[in-house]
Amino acid sequence: MRRPSPSRRKNPRIRRLGQHFLNDPGILNKIVRVIDPQPEDRIIEVGAGKGALTFPLAQKAGEVIAIEKDGELIPVLQSKKPANLTIIEKDVLRVDFRELLAAGEGVPGPVKLVGNLPYSISSPLMFKVLENKGLFQRCVFLVQKEVAERICAQPGSKKYAPLSILVENVFSARVHFIVHPGSFSPPPRVESALISLATRAAPLFQISNDRLFLRLLQAAFRQRRKILLNNLRNSGWPPEAIQAACRDLGLDRTARPEELSLAQFVRLFEFFRKYI
Repeated sequence: MRRPSPSRRKNPRIRRLGQHFLNDPGILNKIVRVIDPQPEDRIIEVGAGKGALTFPLAQKAGEVIAIEKDGELIPVLQSKKPANLTIIEKDVLRVDFRELLAAGEGVPGPVKLVGNLPYSISSPLMFKVLENKGLFQRCVFLVQKEVAERICAQPGSKKYAPLSILVENVFSARVHFIVHPGSFSPPPRVESALISLATRAAPLFQISNDRLFLRLLQAAFRQRRKILLNNLRNSGWPPEAIQAACRDLGLDRTARPEELSLAQFVRLFEFFRKYI
């Protein structure tokens, strides 16, 4: 792993915004192939940067909406802007995706969300995507390798987490390839990975209350090394409900949270619903 470049240490703006510009043509071409832009596609790009991915996408997609937070990069994007590219200067976490798409006049085709995500917004953006489930046909993100592993983790993995469970219910997730630090300028301290999330025709399970389900998952993983039931008890879940769950669902009293599948967590949650 390469050390961070001097520019990263000396430039507070790059450090503040988490900017690492992908400049490897071979990797960029591989990412475009995974996104597979089509003439009927509407693509929203998160963090357009200098347009290394933006302009190749605009050459093939029906419409590209590029969101960039850094105002100093907007003139670079505007200088080469084709007719089917819309540039928005805004923090993506403050963007209402449905409102954004409703205001557009582009092709009414499938919507894809793509981008090279800074570590600081990876998880918040994933939860934002989950809140808008069904809006995107496909998401393709370049993220820190650790984040990719957490998003795509399966039961039994040390990376398995609430986000893994929520993503599995709505998306078919896949890690495509690893990107080394030298493909960026300045190079980050960690490896990155390209992931894709293909929206399922329907969620694997219909959750009666998404917010309460997330609350259960967060309680279950409160302390990863602790037993699941202890985590729930220490998080304030009703003791009588926990005891009943062990009895009626056949839950192993010594199970740790990473050992339960999505289906088991859904059963546990729906069982708890009558107690909360």
